Amino acid sequence: MNIKSTLTSSVALLGLSAGAAFAEAHATTLTIATVNNGDMIRMQGLTDDFSEQHPDIQLEWVTLEENVLRQNVTTDISTGGGQYDVITIGTYEVPIWAQNEWLVSLSDGMSEDWNESDLLPAIADGLSLDGELYAAPFYGESSMVMYRTDLMEEAGLEMPDAPTWEFIREAAAAMTDRENDINGICLRGKAGWGENAAFLTAMANSFGARWFDEDWNAQFDTDAWSDTLTFYLDMMEESGPASAANNGFNENLTLFQQGKCGMWIDATVAASFVTNPDDSDVADQVGFALAPDNGLGKRGNWLWAWSLAIPSSSNDVDAAKTFISWATGQGYTELVAENEGWANVPPGTRTSLYENEEYLSAAPFAQMTLDSINSADPNDPAVDPVPYTGVQFVAIPEFQGIGTQVGQEFSAALAGQQTAEEALANAQRLTTDEMEAAGY
Repeated sequence: MNIKSTLTSSVALLGLSAGAAFAEAHATTLTIATVNNGDMIRMQGLTDDFSEQHPDIQLEWVTLEENVLRQNVTTDISTGGGQYDVITIGTYEVPIWAQNEWLVSLSDGMSEDWNESDLLPAIADGLSLDGELYAAPFYGESSMVMYRTDLMEEAGLEMPDAPTWEFIREAAAAMTDRENDINGICLRGKAGWGENAAFLTAMANSFGARWFDEDWNAQFDTDAWSDTLTFYLDMMEESGPASAANNGFNENLTLFQQGKCGMWIDATVAASFVTNPDDSDVADQVGFALAPDNGLGKRGNWLWAWSLAIPSSSNDVDAAKTFISWATGQGYTELVAENEGWANVPPGTRTSLYENEEYLSAAPFAQMTLDSINSADPNDPAVDPVPYTGVQFVAIPEFQGIGTQVGQEFSAALAGQQTAEEALANAQRLTTDEMEAAGY
């Protein structure tokens, strides 16, 4: 190489280096708070694709356990702290926080191909206020029964598509094998309004229970709640894992993947993780059914979406919308399919996904997921009339605190620290006190 060409190359390299340094110096940094579940961890692993498309936007992740995330994000947004540009929140928070003007509307400013009209109506409605969308669903879910087909066959039973709670208890007892560390059923026991209180509230709906009557009187002193909690505690004692009071979604997912659960009733989004042979020891032995009922017209399934939203305190709204458009758009779905397979794409958000034959053929749980989502009715969640919306939560600001306290009472009963009667009496008292203090 002659001197002239060497100098030319050097100048070009210096120009590129200077350009890269300039871009980095002027890049926008988005701080994103998210939950430590599998889909969100996968998204972080695929963000090189976003960075290549948007080198002027850098991403800084804060990944937290579910209960910690909720506390952290709630404190920040309610005080206008401005710590985050994108937050991961759920169907409970969005309408309440939008009403408080804590969130930025996403009904405009998203990418041209993002396509809000493609969102499943049941999911989009829960993330909207007065017709405006305030959070973009990363994945949507209901809950359903996931079960070991081999253990069900060994027990001489056949899972119905729509089982009753009595069948679930019978099957759990039949599949329990303590000598081989197999629990007939794994259910949430970890305290939290989005952990055990969510599961038990949805379960209670199917038993005819409700949080409040139409005058906002707490209802934990009713036979329906007594039946719910007693049934749950007895079934878990007979067929559940040791230390169940410490187990939430992630802990039960691990137990099921390790082959230590005959059945698991939980979020439909878990289906791709229990059927993925890279993660699950029982991937080829999993079946699905609707959440159980008691013949009263309500099933024990919920409705939820983990979603991405922008706090009003963010100084980088346009960049945040660019990121959310990427993470919740159809292009991201195709990116996951290319890297992980169609069965592992985020479920439950878009109509087009459930019209995609590649997805339907790769995901044996797809139709059951959609049926579960569409069967949950947050506007009419209980057998008897209620003054609130929400299937596994009560859509009032006070519920986050009350629900966690009630969850602690239920968890203490599961741990054997108090009886079902004591837990419900405590739940009745504390809920009544909190609601009276709030002016209800």
